[in-house]
Amino acid sequence: MRLLNRLNQFQRLWQPSQGETQQVTIAELAALCFCSERHVRTLLRQAQEAGWLSWQAQSGRGKRGSLTFHTTPEALRNEMMETALERGQQHNALELAQIAPVELRALLHPFLGGQWQNNTPTLRIPYYRPLEPLHPGFLAGRAEQHLAGQIYSGLTRFNHDASQPSGDLAHHWSVSPDGLCWHFYVRSTLHWHNGDAVETDQLRRRLLMLLTLPELARLFSSVKEIGQSHPQCLTFTLHRPDYWLPHRLASYCSVLAHPDEPEQGTGPFMYKIFEPELVRIESHHRYHLGHPLLQAIEYWITPQLFEQGLGTSCQHPVQIAIGKPEELGKLRLVSHSISLGFCYLALRQSPRLSMAQAQRVIALIHRSGLLQSLPLGENLITPSEEMLPGWAIPLAQDNPDVALPPTLTLIYHLPVELHTMAEQLKNALAPLGCELTVIFYDAKSWNGCKDLPQADLFMGDRLIGEMPEYALEQWLRCCDALWPSLFTDEQAHLVQQSLDEAQAQPDDVLRIAALKRLFTRLMHDAILTPLFNYQYQVSAPPGVNGIRLNARGWFDFSEAWLPPDTR
Repeated sequence: MRLLNRLNQFQRLWQPSQGETQQVTIAELAALCFCSERHVRTLLRQAQEAGWLSWQAQSGRGKRGSLTFHTTPEALRNEMMETALERGQQHNALELAQIAPVELRALLHPFLGGQWQNNTPTLRIPYYRPLEPLHPGFLAGRAEQHLAGQIYSGLTRFNHDASQPSGDLAHHWSVSPDGLCWHFYVRSTLHWHNGDAVETDQLRRRLLMLLTLPELARLFSSVKEIGQSHPQCLTFTLHRPDYWLPHRLASYCSVLAHPDEPEQGTGPFMYKIFEPELVRIESHHRYHLGHPLLQAIEYWITPQLFEQGLGTSCQHPVQIAIGKPEELGKLRLVSHSISLGFCYLALRQSPRLSMAQAQRVIALIHRSGLLQSLPLGENLITPSEEMLPGWAIPLAQDNPDVALPPTLTLIYHLPVELHTMAEQLKNALAPLGCELTVIFYDAKSWNGCKDLPQADLFMGDRLIGEMPEYALEQWLRCCDALWPSLFTDEQAHLVQQSLDEAQAQPDDVLRIAALKRLFTRLMHDAILTPLFNYQYQVSAPPGVNGIRLNARGWFDFSEAWLPPDTR
């Protein structure tokens, strides 16, 4: 990159005297810069024209000239970065920032958090890992799930302040008395991010494409046909009633991209840059709902910061701090909550592990203080006492007369806190005569895991988005590779039957009550138990406003805002 090369050459000139005036020959400068004497003269001329230094040459070959510096490499780097950012050249800024972590922390701090750059309100979030592409269907990461809802829209949407889905691309819907025919009335003023008008048939085509994905085919297994009964109406014809349908259409996995240009969406923000080191999204000026107050959001992917413990956006992935490194002690906690999602233990009952033995393992976890004594960071987790608010964990039978198997196998995936949980459980089972073999599957979900059939115990993380009861229904119905390995054929049949009976209930209260009975039975039968929830936190400097945690531990980008700098 040209800017970085110029900066590096300037640093080579500056380094020998640490910025003091030098008496030096052109040949010596050329050797410092690893270039010809002709080229170093060009460098000196360009730097002098830019005001970085002054060069007073002496006539005669080999004569020493006077080199005076007017800035430092650090100040020049900051100036270049600020100029690049003001011009929207984020790649140039990141290229300038590719240095050692300690230096990078000091260099990035003027640009973190909320900034007005070139009269544009921009929020920059240094992030600890690259973001995965937003492919259709289910996504493993919380950040990706959240981002999908910022880029794309669904026919319906979940709302912070409502207990039921509301209209999005469809402004409202109706359902026939038998629950088999649903009409979704599409807004007539929709536009894709590229400015083209949205055609209802494009939405129908994208929905049909989603239903070719096996997981979504299971999610929408009640759908017989999707038709267009009017230029602004999509009609769903069902095999059997499904009163979760508006919820299914509001889930992040059902958001709708352009059928021919999948990067085009209709959400409040649109792609500008999506690369391993930088993700930038900008507001969609023709968005059909409330217009975002920020012009741009940027994720600066800086893993080298977090590897050194110097990060500013993720003290932990569930605890986001937006601000400068030296401000971490001054940031205000603007929003916090206990996650509805939880890490869980699932137990496969088989000739190796009876229900009574499984109940004893669960009792050991919940009654011994094991969860309360996990050596994890302060204010990070909360031991689970219920699956969801009001869904209490049944008291497991702790019968010391029930001998545990001599060996068991546990397999678990991310998050990293389950490393500690696995070791603590292994240590707790050993005095009871049970040797626990531990297998770690390095992923965020069970997809692709070939070791599931050999395990007796499973630990993972269940993310819960908006509408938590529906999220649990979706978890059981289709979106986890764990269940085929965990359930017997009889158990799988009973679960499927219970889910189908629940979804046929038009009354929300009765439908949720049926789902609660199913999960309570799974917990009572020692098939599933929650372990702990996370404590979500977002901290920010005083200038960043409108931040309110959502169910995924993020915040709605379209609600955040920055006051203008009036100084």
